[in-house]
Amino acid sequence: MELFDNLYTGFSVALLPTNLLFCFMGVFLGSMVGVLPGIGPAATISVLLPVTFTLQPETAIIMLAGIFYGTQYGGSTTSILVNLPGEASSVITCLDGHQMARKGRAGPALGISAFGSFIGGTLSVIGLMFVGPLVARLALRFGPPEYFALMCLSVVLLTFLSKGSMAKSLISASLGLFAGVIGTDPMSGIQRFVFGSITLMDGVGVVPMVMGLFGIAEVLVSLERKGIHDVIASEIKGVLPTLRDWMDSIWPILRGSVIGFFLGILPGGGMIMSTFTSYAVERRLSRHPETFGQGEIAGVAGPETANNAASTSAMVPLLSLGLPSNIITALLLGALMIHGITPSPFLVTEHPGVFWGVITSMYIGNVLLLVLNLPLIGLWVRLLKVPYGIIFPVILLLCLIGSYTVNSNPSEIIIMLAFGAVGYLMRKTGFDPAPFCFAMIIGPIMETNFRQSLLQSRGGFEIFVTRPIAGTLFAACLCLLLIQLVPRISRNRTVMARDED
Repeated sequence: MELFDNLYTGFSVALLPTNLLFCFMGVFLGSMVGVLPGIGPAATISVLLPVTFTLQPETAIIMLAGIFYGTQYGGSTTSILVNLPGEASSVITCLDGHQMARKGRAGPALGISAFGSFIGGTLSVIGLMFVGPLVARLALRFGPPEYFALMCLSVVLLTFLSKGSMAKSLISASLGLFAGVIGTDPMSGIQRFVFGSITLMDGVGVVPMVMGLFGIAEVLVSLERKGIHDVIASEIKGVLPTLRDWMDSIWPILRGSVIGFFLGILPGGGMIMSTFTSYAVERRLSRHPETFGQGEIAGVAGPETANNAASTSAMVPLLSLGLPSNIITALLLGALMIHGITPSPFLVTEHPGVFWGVITSMYIGNVLLLVLNLPLIGLWVRLLKVPYGIIFPVILLLCLIGSYTVNSNPSEIIIMLAFGAVGYLMRKTGFDPAPFCFAMIIGPIMETNFRQSLLQSRGGFEIFVTRPIAGTLFAACLCLLLIQLVPRISRNRTVMARDED
């Protein structure tokens, strides 16, 4: 009975005309962004974050979350038609999706991708509906030491799974933690690293940081690429999969839903990891693994289902624990905090409209995505032919306007441009900006829990190892770090033995 009451609360929020409109806008923009290679949901959410300041918290998160899972739909379009993934999670779709398009089966490939994404997203929302409150109840046993340990594990996992070397990712995360402490100490009131700047007294703003690190940097990097790509087909026919296509795809879709849901909860590259895992599982279970990479529909259905399921289940730790599992949910965390809501295990009881409104909006969003994407395939094909020289100046202008309108402060524009330069240099030198942004957003929360833990133990660090949950989480952090050292030690021993010979 409680479940139906919660669903009633959620749908009463999600079905409000304003929330429906912004849900539609979110999934439509998400699909469009997913189609355009090189922009990405992080840059889009960064640009649109200032737009949400005048909205209700639930309306803002409904729209931003729609962008997040909507990009997973759109990313498959370029993978299939252009052999160029619109999103990193759609890389694996290129293998069989583009081969199907080359054989004249672009329609069924796009169709099964849309239907698989819908089924995976819907099943994942159902899982979120049951798992979210359960995780929140379990999290009530957590104190400051456990939360600090869990956040440390999240940072380590993100660096472990991010692209590039782990050493560079750890450096990026460390710099993000440093940037998070800039401003006024919340406990003592002492100013830290502000260098006399009134703007920095409140800390580095999340909006100019993410706009610069992702929006401006993405524009600079993408301008170095070719702006026009050859689309394999300008007219798509037969997007509805045949009965044989459904028979070949139904089990990959169901397995992809399960894989995506559970891997999406993990901090790090949930969507990317889930697509590769799903593809590997389907190839392993197939009676004809040699057909994969040559236009096998199961190689499209499984991964595309998994990435959308993972994007939905990534909301579990955010809404239940107040802990983002990837860079996009970290931006959603920042959006909630800007609206005065701190996600925690108490979110279910303190803000039921936000919690259940966002969950039920995902039901509606997935239906909208299915209805939108199949008829609009022709539009997405034409959008792919728009030169980037037209698109990116518009993004740059939106970044400048959005950064200034947050506080009507020109200094915010300077901060944004500085982070744009930093983000560009990070990409050119192989540093992943995601750990930096992730660490900076959760850094103040980590610091608060760390200092509260020390207050509880009267300055003793043993509280982090004597409490079972915190000790287990720190042991997991240590294991992940040691895993990276073992191959290096083995290589060094081999080199030393070779030198001695």
